[in-house]
Amino acid sequence: MATRVLTPQSEDFPRWYQDVIARAELAENGPVRGTMVIRPAGYAIWERIQAELDARIKEAGVENAYFPLLLPQSYLSREAEHVEGFSPELAVVTHAGGKELEEPVVVRPTSETIIGEYMSKWVNSYRDLPLLLNQWSNVVRWELRPRVFLRTSEFLWQEGHTAHRTQQEAAAFAEKIHREVYEDFMVNVLAVPVVRGRKTKAERFAGAVNTLTLEAMMRDGKALQMATSHELGQNFARAFNISYLSDAGQQEHAWTTSWGSSTRMIGALIMSHGDDDGLRIPPRLAPVHALVMIVKEGEGVREAAEALVEGLRRGGMRAKLDDRVDTAFGRRAVDAELKGIPLRFELGPRDLADGKVTMVRRIMGGKAEVSLDQAVELAAEALIVDHQALYDEAEVRLDLRTEDVENLEDAVAASQNGLARIPWAKLGVEGEKQLAQSSVTVRCLIREDGEFPTTDDDPDAIAVVGRAY
Repeated sequence: MATRVLTPQSEDFPRWYQDVIARAELAENGPVRGTMVIRPAGYAIWERIQAELDARIKEAGVENAYFPLLLPQSYLSREAEHVEGFSPELAVVTHAGGKELEEPVVVRPTSETIIGEYMSKWVNSYRDLPLLLNQWSNVVRWELRPRVFLRTSEFLWQEGHTAHRTQQEAAAFAEKIHREVYEDFMVNVLAVPVVRGRKTKAERFAGAVNTLTLEAMMRDGKALQMATSHELGQNFARAFNISYLSDAGQQEHAWTTSWGSSTRMIGALIMSHGDDDGLRIPPRLAPVHALVMIVKEGEGVREAAEALVEGLRRGGMRAKLDDRVDTAFGRRAVDAELKGIPLRFELGPRDLADGKVTMVRRIMGGKAEVSLDQAVELAAEALIVDHQALYDEAEVRLDLRTEDVENLEDAVAASQNGLARIPWAKLGVEGEKQLAQSSVTVRCLIREDGEFPTTDDDPDAIAVVGRAY
């Protein structure tokens, strides 16, 4: 066990979170309030998230594109609910090139409007549909209470935008992205169990007719919205004239969707899996699976360490050599624990003489001497077991800290330590407003059969409520 360098979670969870970000060298606050500088260790995690999500997005038939950061303010005004929803968060440029602009320019808070403008040019016939686009970019939403990775004025994300012939096609695609891209990634790569549901009218995306969400529980019992997928109906199609000539020869408006996930995923990783010694990165996501550490130089040690790194790489693992023998070994070990590297191998002259190496497991804990000849095989097995262990741990927490209740008072009480489930018919819009007075929100509406509620007043809907980031 490494020497403790973090505030314990039980003592101060928010402080622990900030400590991990600083000590694991993930990010720092930027020079403008609410911005962040993502350091190499943090960005490496984001690159892995990007790669995994991007592969799934493309598998769904979506193509990547890029749209401008600066939008004419008039674009946002075309969809009334959209501009009203985003107005408090907008960053607006009024001067450039030494003079006042004729029309103010908005720094991209999301791209429904700009992409809608160009979809209207690219869609003319039913043969042009579906149009499936995604972009990886940054957005700016002016944040009053910033917290690195969770709520920042500028953050990185992907946002998908699609246009379809019918409402049914659009709804099916929004759900496909939700299940086959987002949920698959979160469960199988991020190792985070999620609650899949529908947002209430009060919580859904500005301008959408339906918002699907994936909610996860952090180690302090609070919920975190992980990703959302929106059915936009024909609202933006009418505002931007995204229309097409149908196969029946009639002019029709398209049905559109949008969906996104962001660097908030890194915050979820920290708060779902981190412990009092730092990060614990799920092996399928980890930028480095195994760190081979030279404890002390000696005849043949470097060659053996390099050979082990190569063996691990040939075995399909992302491996790295730590040969910084001029830095105290204890400090290097603490650094590896803080950064959540799943496995490390410690090799010195005595180990090599015995044909052994010490294998240390970050997730399950513990260390053991293993044969150098078996190290690669044992590493591959350990990574599989440890990945599942992380998911199982988070799933148990979600189950144990989710309580079924029958009234508003019990829902508020249960939300102090986790999530509560209450029939939507017993809560309703008025109950949702009362919950908000206790800083408790309806995270989503679900059904026992695992399907999404079909309407805002689905009689079988269950409201999942809790405190949230």
